[in-house]
Amino acid sequence: MEKRIGSILIKAGKGANTNKINSVLSEFSSIIISRQGIPNKDRGFSLISVIFEATTDEAGALSGKLGRIKGVFVRSLLLKDEENDNGI
Repeated sequence: MEKRIGSILIKAGKGANTNKINSVLSEFSSIIISRQGIPNKDRGFSLISVIFEATTDEAGALSGKLGRIKGVFVRSLLLKDEENDNGI
């Protein structure tokens, strides 16, 4: 199956289990290229940006596991392979 570059933005609210978030990210460490955490204490949440290279199944599994954690909101994006695009 073809691998694609993608990104996940994770918003962790006050009640989010950060240990569970880190556990899931560690479980998928083999596909993660970059990870950046940004706390926003004034507004009571943190943002985590993850860049990865994975199959669509792996990307779905990662975002699905993160999205099932209480207090966590997830949005993901997969980029199309422009080099092999035939204009269709």
